Amino acid sequence: MKKFATFALLFSCLFLGCRSVYYSTWEKLGKQKRDLLQSKVKQVRDEQQDASQQLKDALTRLQELYGFQGGDLEKIYRGLQRDYDSSAAKARALQDRIRQMNQIARDLFKEWESEAKSITSSTLRESSLSQLRETRRRYEELYTATLKAEQSMEPVLAKFRDYVLYLKHNLNAQAIGALQVEAKKIQIDISQLIDEMNAAIRKADEFMREK
Repeated sequence: MKKFATFALLFSCLFLGCRSVYYSTWEKLGKQKRDLLQSKVKQVRDEQQDASQQLKDALTRLQELYGFQGGDLEKIYRGLQRDYDSSAAKARALQDRIRQMNQIARDLFKEWESEAKSITSSTLRESSLSQLRETRRRYEELYTATLKAEQSMEPVLAKFRDYVLYLKHNLNAQAIGALQVEAKKIQIDISQLIDEMNAAIRKADEFMREK
């Protein structure tokens, strides 16, 4: 528990103006900014995989509801509510991870550029700056794909929440009939979101392979 609290305090330092403390602490543990970025990209990738699986579970339940022919509506509602709560929690966790990843990336690139420009050998200096440009390019591709998927989650979850609330207020077969058209729409939205998350996951895997 103490170890978890220590790491939580370190992560908060990323956004509370004490990033130097965060980085110096990790350096004492043998991790440089490049190592931290790799770790954070992996964490974001893992969060995306978890969120994607949760959305697939929600999609399956919605498909079952679309073919509803009678049964325990209260049980179906509770299942959808759990799916929404879990999806929303994973979306918040993913958002935090992405912020942490991007802050570390920006700090790494700033430090790298400053140090590279201080190299007196023009050959080595240009080689280092060239590596920086390539790493930054690959990161921007990853970040763009990741941000696109993350931003797409909010409107999908908003629709999902509306759906769950409507079902909560109208636990009857007539309500199921009225929701079937909406259910089909949100299934399409969730499927598209999963595709975007899978694209971001592939970018993360590519970034981690090409160190």
